[in-house]
This record gives sequence, structure tokens and C-alpha cells, in this order.
Amino acid sequence: MEYNIVLKTYEGPMDLLLDLIKEKEIDIYDIPIFTITEEFLKYIENMKKLNLNLTSDFILMASTLLEIKSKMLLPKKESTDNEEEVEEDPRLDLVESLLEYKKYKEASEILKTQEEYESKSFYKLKTEIFSMSEIDFLKESNVEKLSLAFYNILKRYKDKEVIGIEREYFKIEDASRKIKQALKENKKIKFSELLEDIVYKVDVITYFLGMLELIKNEYIIANQSDNFGDILIEERKYNGQEQA
Repeated sequence: MEYNIVLKTYEGPMDLLLDLIKEKEIDIYDIPIFTITEEFLKYIENMKKLNLNLTSDFILMASTLLEIKSKMLLPKKESTDNEEEVEEDPRLDLVESLLEYKKYKEASEILKTQEEYESKSFYKLKTEIFSMSEIDFLKESNVEKLSLAFYNILKRYKDKEVIGIEREYFKIEDASRKIKQALKENKKIKFSELLEDIVYKVDVITYFLGMLELIKNEYIIANQSDNFGDILIEERKYNGQEQA
């Protein structure tokens, strides 16, 4: 008896891992590496059976998962009474990479939503509600320019080395709230100014997502200052809250 193998298509190994985590309702901060590795290798084996092109990034991820698995099989070092050693979880880098990729995916989804939003007849609103300068400004604030400016900022940003500070999960709503607070203190702010105390690169992405949410909700206007420049953010005179 022959069995038909049906495989989902993924953009890459990170996309596959996130889908496995979602499907099996796994806590991303506590990944059962043995289960995930087994499922990942099973997917690769099915790709081979279907003679699908197996890209190098899938092979690299498979070797990474096997390496993490082997490290977790090693016996833990015994700490002395006077000295307490905290071993780094071998899954830590993978978790950070998954969280970062997850936020990239969220960003792309919001960007798609924003593109649909911009394609509607928003700019045909009556001039009694918005001045022409504000409408023109919104036209300039297109998704392509903002995303380009963001990725240029992100490329220059690296995680800071932190010792003895517990990692706190920074949510999109936290970022939106901080942007609103910053705009209460200053009429205009630069996106880079929000990042002065940021430690983790993934939180830069969270700020960008928070900014996109505020644009979508008509609370702020954002624009690139110049080519390869910063992103300027300002509160709209007539935001959704004020119109209500």
C-alpha cells in the first residue's frame, strides 16, 4: 500500500520550527529539544522522499538541533559548596533567534495590513478633517520607506553584553505605550531615540511593531527623515482617540 506524503511549504527552517512549536503548543522558552529535533528530521526525511530541493539552511539547522541535543545529554557539572555555577542553557541562542524571527514575521504581516490600509481611499478624506499638508505627509509615510529605514537601523544594532540582568519579555503594547509617553514629552521624536536604553536587538523589532500599530490606529504619523536616515515620529492632531 502506498501512502501519499503531503508537506507544508515553509520559507525556511525557522518558519518550520515556529510552526512545530505552534502545532504542538510548546512553550517557546522551554523547547523540548528531543521532540522538536525528531519532528524536524522527519520533515527533512520526507523532503528527501519527495525529491524536493533541500537547501543548506535546513541542513545547518538540523546539525544545530543535534548539537543542542547532544549538549543536553551531557551530565551536568557538580558545583562546589563555596561556588555556585550557573550553566548556560544550550537552547538559549535558538530561543533568541526564534523570538527575533517571530517578530520579523509579525512585522511583515503588519506591513501587509498597512499596505492594504494605504490602498483604500483614506487620502480622499475631507479637508475639514485633515489639512492637505497632513494628507501629503501621510502619502510620503509609505510602508516601503519606513521598512527600509528600520532595517538600516537594525543592521547597525547589536545585542549589548549584559551580566546579571534577568531577561524581561518586552511586548508590542509596552512599546506603543512608551512611544505615546515620549510624544507627551516631545512633539517629535526620532525612532533611534527610543533605542537608547535597549539591550536586546529583538526589542528594536518590538518598537517597530509598536510604531506600526500606532500608525494603523491613526495615532501617529511616521516618516523617514532622508534617504538611509532615521524615522521621525509625531502625534497626529486628529487621532482616533480624539475623534471619538
